[in-house]
Amino acid sequence: MEAKQWTVDIYITEDGDDTHARAVLRAPDASTVAGRGAARRNPVDRPIPEIGDELAASRALEDLAIRLHDVASEDIVQMAGPAEP
Repeated sequence: MEAKQWTVDIYITEDGDDTHARAVLRAPDASTVAGRGAARRNPVDRPIPEIGDELAASRALEDLAIRLHDVASEDIVQMAGPAEP
């Protein structure tokens, strides 16, 4: 059985009450797929940066999953070839 490893890096930035995350998947063939996510703290909530990080990162991973699924779907369509009349 062949084992493959794909790496996902998550980059998080904060600006005041806003947190932004970018999840980047790097495959061994040097292709990449990226997803984005964001979170905004309600000003009446206590400032707990970890919660914003978790929400933004989870949303970036969710977006990444959707984009990766789209890539796979496009690959399937290309491999299927033209439709027969």
